[in-house]
Amino acid sequence: MTTHGRNSHGAASNRTRMISVGVALAAVVAGAGIWVSQADDGGSQSVADSGMPSANGGLGDAGAAAASGAEAANSGPLSELDKTFMVKVRQAGLWEIPAGRMAQTQASSEAIKRAGMHLLDGHSRLDQLVREDAKALSSSIPDEASAEQQQWVEQMKNAKGEKFDQLFVDLLRAAHGKIFIVIGEVRAATKNHTVRRLAKITNETVMDHMEVLEDTGLLTDAVLDDVAASAK
Repeated sequence: MTTHGRNSHGAASNRTRMISVGVALAAVVAGAGIWVSQADDGGSQSVADSGMPSANGGLGDAGAAAASGAEAANSGPLSELDKTFMVKVRQAGLWEIPAGRMAQTQASSEAIKRAGMHLLDGHSRLDQLVREDAKALSSSIPDEASAEQQQWVEQMKNAKGEKFDQLFVDLLRAAHGKIFIVIGEVRAATKNHTVRRLAKITNETVMDHMEVLEDTGLLTDAVLDDVAASAK
């Protein structure tokens, strides 16, 4: 009888301990479930707000904006030539994009229309880039082409066919040749990393445009002499 009582008491104790362990495990699982649920609901927002890298390796909007601003702020001193260069890139787009559009309807040569498409594509991308860079560097750029550039646009508006073709090449190849010289000066001397990158991309774009303009077969010595004179 005494042995039976001890066995019964021991079994009861074991059941009690097992129940206690089970309750503790249930509490841990429940707590983990609540934590995961909260993380699912608010985790993305917390990452974006904190500027920490998100799951895809990027930054939240606030973090990306801060990184972009910091890069521009730390990209080096901005010279007067740097500022002038950004103005010229902006103004180039303001008259050469319309010129490229006119080439599609007023030119008689497919080569001119092709050159016009290169102008449209290249200067659309450059214009977006220079506006972003100027904003990041707090540098002012215009919203209008220069008075001379506006006159060139008016001249092309009044030309058709072969007359338009020659005028297009004369004006655009001279303009690209002159800015090409400025690009070299900026790229060689600028201390600003953002401007150096802009100069590199502008250089590649201008080279492409000069080549397609030359491919028309309408480039004259007078235009090249004009460009050479501007470099002196």
